[in-house]
Formats: sequence, structure tokens, C-alpha cells
Amino acid sequence: MTVVGPFGLHVRDQALEADVHAGLAAVEAGLLEATKSDVPFITEAAQHLVRAGGKRFRPLLVMLASQFGDPDAPGVVPSAVVVELTHLATLYHDDVMDEADVRRGVPSANTRWGNSVAVLTGDFLFARASHILADLGPEAVRIQAEAFERLVTGQILETAGPRDGRDPVDHYLDVLSGKTGSLVAVSGRFGALMAGADERTVDILTQYGERLGIAFQLADDVLDIASDTHESGKTPGTDLREGISTLPVLRLRAQAAKDGRPEDLALVELLDGDLADDANLAEALRLLRAHPALEQARQDTVRYAQEARATLAPLPEGYAKSALEELCDAVVHRAG
Repeated sequence: MTVVGPFGLHVRDQALEADVHAGLAAVEAGLLEATKSDVPFITEAAQHLVRAGGKRFRPLLVMLASQFGDPDAPGVVPSAVVVELTHLATLYHDDVMDEADVRRGVPSANTRWGNSVAVLTGDFLFARASHILADLGPEAVRIQAEAFERLVTGQILETAGPRDGRDPVDHYLDVLSGKTGSLVAVSGRFGALMAGADERTVDILTQYGERLGIAFQLADDVLDIASDTHESGKTPGTDLREGISTLPVLRLRAQAAKDGRPEDLALVELLDGDLADDANLAEALRLLRAHPALEQARQDTVRYAQEARATLAPLPEGYAKSALEELCDAVVHRAG
């Protein structure tokens, strides 16, 4: 049983392990090639986050989904490069919107070069992803365009907030479905589609990716509060400090509004206060770690991961299916 990739997936079959390792190595080479420019400064900025590493969660899913067809089919690796380039591009843009200082343990691009360079570098990565897509055919272009529309819509919905009368938790889960679930769903879809899997299998792996993507982001929400060292390279409490109401905070606010317990209302007031102050942030983290809202968010993570696993039921038994099931367990493990 071998650990594959930074995400820490355990693979129980040597042939599958070799395929996944080879595929991820080819993706890494493809990312470096796709981020080269005749302008050295653009190359440096575009490769900034590529070289910083990352879990390569989406390419890993492409590789595993391709096992239900021909994993050596010519479109598999390029499609994995496309989804990772798209993901990386969104990180450049996210860091500008969030005014983030650190990404993947290194200074964010906006901190290092300014907002304009960060935004334009993200655009450059989108352009390179589109160039690769053009060689994969019109169907691939359409799939990516639809996913990108959902991704941007999710980001806009997050910025706009829930409309009057809408449950903030339901709104937030819709945001995650667009912002994160859409591109992870495409990872499963591209892997199966490019490998020549049948339509039913492609659909199953698309649904699996959607649910797994939401579970993955919910696990990040929990980690932002519960972990001492955030594996994404962000400092714990980053979302709190930036005023982002992730699921544990939304669960807390709902509980405070419903029951009106003084301690819950006091914590909400603390969260609405000055969390730029390190002492206030530390106190907010301490109280949230002990609050039932955090466990509720963990259970939400488990639920989405279980739904992802359940979608795999019609697929034939084998090492690839087992690896996808274990990927669900790995996501839940991240959330504790």
C-alpha cells in the first residue's frame, strides 16, 4: 500500500500506482510547459504557484477516473493540466479579492508583485488552459466553459450574499457547488471522457466529483478553525480574519439566532469585531473549537463525502473504485 501524491491517497495495486504516478508526473511537466512565456517575468509569475506545490487533487481525480477507460489515451494528461491551470488561475484572483498574504506557504503573487500582476497572471493561465482545450475538441471546450460559468457564478453569489429570506447555509452550499464542486466535477468527467468510458460512467464520475469537491472545501472550512497548521499553507483563522463566514460560523450564527444563548451571542459579537487583533482572533478560535457548530460542520463534511462514495456504487469493483472510495475517507480525515 503506497501513498500517492501530496494528497496522501493510499493505492493498493502496483499497476494502478504506476499509472497514477506516471500521469501526475506528466501533468507536472505539462504545467511547467504551459506556464512558460517568451517573457521571463511572465514565466516567473505564472510558475510561482506551480512551483509552490499543492495537493494536485483535481489531476489526481482525472487520473483515477481515466482508469475506467484507457488511462493512456492522449487526452487524459492534457485535460488534467487544464483543470489544474484553471484552479491555479482562480487562486491568483482569489488572493487579490481576499487581500491574502500567503498561499501554499509562500508569499502570494499579489503580495510579491501587486494586484495588477496577480490578476493578469491569472488571466494568462486561463488563456493557456484554453489553448490546450482547443486541441481536445469542441465538447471539451463546452464542458470547461459551463464549469467556468458556474465557478464565476459561485464567486459572485458569495460576494453578493444570500437574498432576503434565503437560508445562509443553503446559500453557502450553493456557492461551494459552483466555486469548488464544478471544477472537481469536471476533473472526474474529463478523466472518464478522455479515456473513452461509456456515458453512464462519465455521468457517475461527474456526480462523484461534484459531491467530493464540496466535501473537500467543507474540510478546509473546518481546518481553518480546528488545525494548528493549515495544510493549504494558510494561517489558521485566515477566513475568520478576512470576515468570510464559512460553514462553522454560519452554523454558529444560526444557533445564536435560534436559541439566543448569551455565550453564543457574545461569540458572534467577537467574530463581528476586530479580528485583526491577534488576541481577539486567538480567543475566537479557542471558543469556536469548543463549540458544537464546528462538529456540525464536520458532520456536513462527512455527509457530502458519503454521498460521493454512494454515487460510485454502480461502478465495477476494482482497485480504481477502491481508490476513489478512499479519496472520500481522506477528505473526511482532513476534517478530523
